Amino acid sequence: MDTRRTGLLQGWTLTLLLALGVAAMALGMVAWSHFTVEGVRMAIRATARTSLIFFSLAIASAGLARLWPNAATAWLRRNRRYLGVSFAASHAVHAVAIAAFGLMDREALMRETMAANFVVGVIAYVFILAMAATSFDRTAAWIGPRAWGLLHTTGVYYIWLVFLVSGGKRAVMNPTYWLYVVALLAVMGLRHAARLRRSAPALR
Repeated sequence: MDTRRTGLLQGWTLTLLLALGVAAMALGMVAWSHFTVEGVRMAIRATARTSLIFFSLAIASAGLARLWPNAATAWLRRNRRYLGVSFAASHAVHAVAIAAFGLMDREALMRETMAANFVVGVIAYVFILAMAATSFDRTAAWIGPRAWGLLHTTGVYYIWLVFLVSGGKRAVMNPTYWLYVVALLAVMGLRHAARLRRSAPALR
């Protein structure tokens, strides 16, 4: 097996490639539209989707590896941390696109963003930053396993809920978004199913 080739899709190299890919995609969309507001809107929607994909893969990885052990799910489980940081990078690009939208058309941004949504979003970004910052061995050891577990568990559920509510609101107007809702419910179901299966022997 060519280990050099597979090594490109492992660890921090994987994170770097995914982050650069998302940034290039967003910039390409904006440039293709000749740097118009519509291009920025496209980048916002696209980066929201890449963020959802990386987030879902990260939180479903352990469940998939436990319930359906194979090479692909083992790869997901092994790279869970790096997919999580890739999610943070994707959402950083998403934030830049939103900021650009605000600079180009502040009134439109204000119309489309209620105060409550702004507060919810800021809290989500605080969790994302804190989780990304503690995804390194040194920082994780510094805060300790109990604080790390509390931060990441709370952050995962909060961000998952934000995605779910956001998708549910859009699904009322656009049935396509029900796919996102179902996917989010499925990945959380996998997470819990794996935990139940792991604890099952202790109940015998």
